[in-house]
Amino acid sequence: MFSGIVETMAQIVKIEQEQGNKHFTLRNPYTEALKIDQSIAHNGVCLTVVKIDGDLYTVTAMQETLCRTNLGEAKEGDWVNLERSMLLGERLDGHIVQGHVDQTARCIEVRETEGSWYYRFEYESTKEMAQRGYFCVDKGSVSINGVSLTVCEPDVVDGKGYVSVCIIPYTYEYTNFHAIKVGSVVNIEFDILGKYICRMQELNAEE
Repeated sequence: MFSGIVETMAQIVKIEQEQGNKHFTLRNPYTEALKIDQSIAHNGVCLTVVKIDGDLYTVTAMQETLCRTNLGEAKEGDWVNLERSMLLGERLDGHIVQGHVDQTARCIEVRETEGSWYYRFEYESTKEMAQRGYFCVDKGSVSINGVSLTVCEPDVVDGKGYVSVCIIPYTYEYTNFHAIKVGSVVNIEFDILGKYICRMQELNAEE
C-alpha cells in the first residue's frame, strides 16, 4: 500500500527479457536501505525487489504488468518515480494507492501556468469501465505515474476519458513529470474508494 508521495527517482540501467517477463535493474540513492522481497512502487506499479548488488537492485514485471502499464515501453536510461510502501502510524499525505495500475493514459496537453504546470491526459473509457470505478471526479484523487494528484476538469466524450492535473514546481522537479510531453504514456490508478462504491452499487442492483 502506498500514498502517492514520491520519494525519489531511479534510472533504469538494464532491461533483460526472460520469456514473457522483464527484469529491470535500477540505480537508486537508497538502495543500501532496501531488502529482498520489499515492495516498491515504480511509476505507480508495485514490484518486488529480487536482487541487490551495491547501488543497483532488480525487480521483475510479468507480461500482464507490461501490457497494462508504461513499463512495457520503458527503455534503458529512463527515470521512474519511486515510493516505498507506507508505514503504519505515519501521516497519509497523499491518498490510498494500491500500486495496481488500472490502465495507461496519453498526455494531450502541457503548459506552464505562472510557475506551475498543467497537464491533460486522455484514456480509454467505456460504460463498463466506469461501472467498475475507472473514472475521475472533480477534486477527487488520482495516481499518475505513482504521484497522488487532485483531479480537475474530468470528462468523458465518445469513449475517451479526460483528466487534468496541476503540478507545483517541486513535484515537477523531483518526479519524472518534467519529462512528460504531449504523446507521453503514463500509468493511471483510479481511487480505490470509488471502485468499492461502484462494486457495492452493482451488488445492490443485483439483489
